[in-house]
Amino acid sequence: MIDKTFDHPRTADVKPATPVDIPKMDTAFTALGLTDALAFGVQEMGYVTPTPIQTQAIPIVLKGGDVIGSAQTGTGKTAAFALPIIQRLGAHGKLRCLILEPTRELALQVEEAFQNFAKFTDLRVTIVYGGVGYGKQTDDLRRGMDILAATPGRLLDHLEQGNCSLANIDILVLDEVDRMLDMGFLPDVRRIVQKCPKERQTLFFTATLPPELEQLAGWALRNPVRVEVDRQRSPAETVSHAFYPVVASQKFELLQLLLEQTEFKSVLIFSRTRMGADRIAHRLVSKGHTVGVMHSDRNQRERIEALEGFKGGKYEVLVATDIAARGLDIVGVSHVINYDVPENAEDYVHRIGRTGRAHKTGDAFTLVTEDDVRDARSIERYMGMAVERKKIDGFPYIYSALFDEKALADTAALAVKPTSRLHRGDRR
Repeated sequence: MIDKTFDHPRTADVKPATPVDIPKMDTAFTALGLTDALAFGVQEMGYVTPTPIQTQAIPIVLKGGDVIGSAQTGTGKTAAFALPIIQRLGAHGKLRCLILEPTRELALQVEEAFQNFAKFTDLRVTIVYGGVGYGKQTDDLRRGMDILAATPGRLLDHLEQGNCSLANIDILVLDEVDRMLDMGFLPDVRRIVQKCPKERQTLFFTATLPPELEQLAGWALRNPVRVEVDRQRSPAETVSHAFYPVVASQKFELLQLLLEQTEFKSVLIFSRTRMGADRIAHRLVSKGHTVGVMHSDRNQRERIEALEGFKGGKYEVLVATDIAARGLDIVGVSHVINYDVPENAEDYVHRIGRTGRAHKTGDAFTLVTEDDVRDARSIERYMGMAVERKKIDGFPYIYSALFDEKALADTAALAVKPTSRLHRGDRR
């Protein structure tokens, strides 16, 4: 997806831009079965080669088959279903495609992708999500669209108010279903699926498939094809990352020094908690940094403003919880700093994967305190590799046995020993 700000008005107010002449295309995307118009639009956005998930999924979706897809953020998953859906829908008509997303940010991102990919068509795309008023959304729904991106709760509200109908849905996309499970949305998802025609194409995307989701998939899909891209257990080669041991009382002091000594373009700082994110942001602002904040306690307007400001250069720093670790497409992040070590080892890979994207290089720093040693070791076991420990010359460290050279060496050695257990799925 290209990097641009959310410059909504909705599609209902925007007429598609149609080129005078679309050339005959002979690309890797047309080889997958996409039309010249879609291949041209993809090329205009700077894409040359399909990603593995796109190569596998696009032909299946074009043929009308149901799909269970597993691919992580940054693999091109959205284009893998958006491009063939646009081709299958063809011209403007009734509401025929629904994409359910667990969060407002993901729904906005998916809608933006459909807008970009469909710009050489007359298809209309719109979006509904909670946290904002109903007026504009109601107007858009009643005006009519072909493709709707939505969060479950707000969509059910509109359905109950009679603002739209799912009676003509041909294609249903359930995206990030494991996150919908975690957020308690599965009852709402089932209610929405029941309102769609039984004769439809269903695309089901999830990073994991626990028993609850296997049951949902078995109920909602018909003879699905499984499409899977291996889960990444280590950061991309474009990301240089290291642990920075420090006692807890000196964390912010070390963060400030890292920022002073780093030539950065944009920095994404992760906090475990919402209060922690607010506290870090407040202290950084007091030091003269321009800072946006993003977490679930911020209202929708504040979250969009923070994301737009960070992507557009208004803020040099974005402080966020793990709401920004997955899904959101933020291009051009030069540095990631884990102010708090994530509790989940897999989240470490997702967090630092926010930098070093689109063939660019990036750096990731993680501040490790005396309370974080066990989580740091879990990260190294998960990746099957030791992470370099670094110290900054001249910093007035409060030394403890935790950070002496022998302790650091022992930690690194412990990290790589259980690699064989990793492959059997033991992540303890």
